[in-house]
Amino acid sequence: MSKSKKITMTVAGVSLSFEPNKTAYNGLINEMTMTNKVAPMVTYLGRIVDAECKEALNKLLDDYPGCEMQIVEKVNEIYSPKLEIEVKN
Repeated sequence: MSKSKKITMTVAGVSLSFEPNKTAYNGLINEMTMTNKVAPMVTYLGRIVDAECKEALNKLLDDYPGCEMQIVEKVNEIYSPKLEIEVKN
């Protein structure tokens, strides 16, 4: 799915909206390494969160260690869903 679309969710009672896009998604994948996963996820969320939700997102990130991974997983599950791939020999 290459088009940007708004994804709205509630996380720990806080309403958040994100607009993922291909540039931000590719940046996340390219910046993530075996020893550097959290910082790229935080950066990615900062790039795609709606401006009016940025403060609420930052508070969640401060209050709930590891929540960036859960939020990114849910956003990307919608933005870039798993494809059914059939291999034919």
